[in-house]
Amino acid sequence: MDRLLEFTNNHPLLVAGTIMMALAVIFYELRMRTRGLVAVSTAQAVQLINNGARVVDVREQAQFDAGHIVGAVHAAPDALADDKRLKKNRPVIVVCDNGLSSGRCSDQLRGAGFESAYSLRGGLTAWQQDNLPLISGGKD
Repeated sequence: MDRLLEFTNNHPLLVAGTIMMALAVIFYELRMRTRGLVAVSTAQAVQLINNGARVVDVREQAQFDAGHIVGAVHAAPDALADDKRLKKNRPVIVVCDNGLSSGRCSDQLRGAGFESAYSLRGGLTAWQQDNLPLISGGKD
């Protein structure tokens, strides 16, 4: 134990850096675990959709028109919480290209009181990789 204290006294920057890196890893792991609770796979998304979940696509309008999930509605990411088409008691699945911005949007919805707001893990890319159907055009 004395040698540990001596090492700490002789190398404070090394010890501080090690502690900071350990805290960063712990924070990152906890964040990823909590995000896993709100991210759903494509199979889970299909189950939620079949049970009445609303799909919200937060990509650009042109990307949405080029192809989106059947029944999805387009919405701007900054106006999600105020969107009248979304009900707080109905599950919401937020979709983007790769799952990054939809994760932030689902967190935003959860903060606004949508307890059943989810992000599609992997976004529309994962949806297409699983050969799930898309529809083109602005309307379903």
